[in-house]
Amino acid sequence: MQQVKSVITEFRGSHYDFGLDQAEWLKSTLMMENREREWRLRRPRFDIDPQETEAVYKRFAPKIWEELLGIQDGLKLSLEQVLLNFGHYRVYAKESGCSVFTTEDYLVRNYDYHPATYDGRLTFFQPNDGGLATMAPVSRITGRMDGINEKGLVMGYNFMHRKKPGDGFVCYMVGRLILETCATIDDVVDLLNELPHRSSFSYIVLDPSGRTKIIEITPRDVVVRDHHYCTNHFEVLTHENRRVLTDSEMRMQAMTEQVTSSLSAEQAFHTMNNPAAGIFSDKYASWSGTIHTSCYFPKELKALFALGGNQSPVGLDFGKWLDGHALDVTMLRGQIDCDITFASE
Repeated sequence: MQQVKSVITEFRGSHYDFGLDQAEWLKSTLMMENREREWRLRRPRFDIDPQETEAVYKRFAPKIWEELLGIQDGLKLSLEQVLLNFGHYRVYAKESGCSVFTTEDYLVRNYDYHPATYDGRLTFFQPNDGGLATMAPVSRITGRMDGINEKGLVMGYNFMHRKKPGDGFVCYMVGRLILETCATIDDVVDLLNELPHRSSFSYIVLDPSGRTKIIEITPRDVVVRDHHYCTNHFEVLTHENRRVLTDSEMRMQAMTEQVTSSLSAEQAFHTMNNPAAGIFSDKYASWSGTIHTSCYFPKELKALFALGGNQSPVGLDFGKWLDGHALDVTMLRGQIDCDITFASE
């Protein structure tokens, strides 16, 4: 059993300055060294086209492009190196897990992936040059895998498959774009219909009105459906599903039997976070172990968060931070049952 931690950071200011700030944080970690080793072991199966990437960012997220330039200036890297590691356009996705449940009042989810890809960082960010303020765990520095924004829009995503990838944004940058540019579920649907998508995922969104939508996406199709449960198989785009869905279907059954709207958010959280319940996964070496459990409250602008299983969640008050109050906590601690370290360690 390994003790793990995730630092909580905050930043109020421009995207470019946020990029510079993240570059300074990167210098204090082993993340760049670990990323270089990863690329030596796993050669990229995609091309980097700086002009195309700049054009698509300037269309959908021009301020995040400025953040990338801030990282470039802070780390003194070439633009190609920055886009390879932090651009998240045209990237090849590994298989992973993840389970999500929503009610009118909260979204609870298990983030399942490989620990060596996990930044170990959760960021409060309030830009002053455009875009919505967000609170979210960080993926590959510039991406977000779930989270909440100042409008109370909540997002999480689940991997579906990596067949026939296209040219486009990967999941964690799509998640960032949703949180930073969308105020309503209708905004999310419009954005996801416009964005170019690299791989196939379901994006689950909840807003303060209590509406939930699951948007099934491949590089070829976008379908919106109403439901409150999601694991790792499509319910509409079934022709796009992987051949083997046993684990996804087992977690779906375990979730629908145990996690219902009759439960409080705390009860649902503990069920999702309990390895004995059959939803939490310990398959870390297979890229599908549960690293964190999170629960977001759109109406209250709050969250619960825990690293690893059977943990007491830490409460995070995003609304209070937006009002100018200091963070109550700056570190999350937990444990996971493997010896694979986080990307920044």
